[in-house]
Amino acid sequence: MAARNKEQDKPRDPRASLALLWGEQDQPTRGPKPKLSPRQIAAAAVELADGEGLDAVSMSKVAGGFGVSAMALYRYVPGKGELVELMVEAVLAEGPDLSEVPDGDWRAGAREWTRQCARVYAAHPWLLTATAMRRQIMGPRQLGWLDAALAVLEPTGLGAAQRHRIFLLLVGHVRNLAQQVSDHDEERDREWNRLTGELLARHADRFPALTKAIAEGAFEPAGVDPLDFGLDRILDGVEALIAVRE
Repeated sequence: MAARNKEQDKPRDPRASLALLWGEQDQPTRGPKPKLSPRQIAAAAVELADGEGLDAVSMSKVAGGFGVSAMALYRYVPGKGELVELMVEAVLAEGPDLSEVPDGDWRAGAREWTRQCARVYAAHPWLLTATAMRRQIMGPRQLGWLDAALAVLEPTGLGAAQRHRIFLLLVGHVRNLAQQVSDHDEERDREWNRLTGELLARHADRFPALTKAIAEGAFEPAGVDPLDFGLDRILDGVEALIAVRE
């Protein structure tokens, strides 16, 4: 076991991770025929994360579901980091499907892409942590989402760098809403509202704009889909950018 821990402490080999994600890893030519596959292991880990959260996923717990030891899983997946990357690939298999988007309608395409992306995040809340906004190793399905976003934005006539920035705005909007849902606690929100209301009642003169906004219902449910509201603002901005360019 000590040897296993020492091996886990070694820096990850990005080439090995890429090979695993893209299905290009070397296949064993000796020994017994593999009883599992990285895809099966990832599917089991996804089910565990969907039910208990990403922190609940461990090599030993996933292995237990197959009735094998954690050591046995390392034959297929080097560690939890690689397992999480496989999990991301597994849940992105559902899309994006933009076949119903009219040709050339970049706005409809961007809207549909964003809605499908939001549905994946809603179905798998742990995805927010697993795909933190940083440079990371990406598999073909994750790159497929980026490729699809860039493609639907091509009719805008904007440059590649601008289209990539728009993609970041869209996925950032989805992630922001996913974070809000993840952080939401109804009971704590009610307590926060009560305490904040009492505090502002005593110090209204120090925060006149905020006090006025609250009195006018700024923080009341507006009956507006926050995804659509933010998406419309982003797309309106893209249209303005196109107009300036022209």
